[in-house]
Amino acid sequence: MNAYQFAAPRTADPKAFGRVAVLLGGTSSEREVSLDSGRNVLEALRARGVDATAVDGIPALAEALVQKKFDRVFNILHGHKGGGEDGIVQGLLESFGVPYTGSGVLGSALGMDKVRTKQVWLSLGLPTPRYARLLPGDPVSGTGQAVHAAAATLGLPVIVKPANEGSSVGVTRVFQDADLQAAVELAARYDGELLMEQMIVGDELTVAILGDVALPSIRIVPKGEWYDYHAKYQAEDTQYLCPGLEG
Repeated sequence: MNAYQFAAPRTADPKAFGRVAVLLGGTSSEREVSLDSGRNVLEALRARGVDATAVDGIPALAEALVQKKFDRVFNILHGHKGGGEDGIVQGLLESFGVPYTGSGVLGSALGMDKVRTKQVWLSLGLPTPRYARLLPGDPVSGTGQAVHAAAATLGLPVIVKPANEGSSVGVTRVFQDADLQAAVELAARYDGELLMEQMIVGDELTVAILGDVALPSIRIVPKGEWYDYHAKYQAEDTQYLCPGLEG
């Protein structure tokens, strides 16, 4: 069996999954993306005969769990702060003993926090672009002077982003010093810390991991300058080439 083959599923009977909640929507900045993804998942599950129901957001799910309405959850929420990718809903589901898709509590919490993720990588000796941590409102780190000093240390161009958002929300590529403050102000519209990173120019690649298996790589080729929110969810001409590295 090669690296991209899997053992046969335990069951092909859709009734064996019981009542499935497709958790979508939520209250994060990525709500619309989640609603769109959730509709596709719901349609696919129902087409296979699975008893699937849409549930919008964590409070509605919590109420349904108390009433024991579902046997398992397909989590298609996006983002944090009610977005379902930061470990909160995972902890809720584990406390009820309800199986769910995706990473567990710790993996979700770390993966959604870009600063802590980079700290873990560095502690393990893994290479990652150099970065600076910025704290909005902090009398030292939040000043314009500190922002420019961080960029000078990293060297332009840099990426400025919220540390806890996804889907390229609040992200700016900065090529000149005069644009730094506007980039920080955009990122600061979202909760939490900010991250300034050294910009790495190269191919955009992604590799999904299912269990302990790395799936084939995908090379992403946007028509615009970079793989931003528009290229991810709105453009019709973004190319996804698979395999990306192996081919």
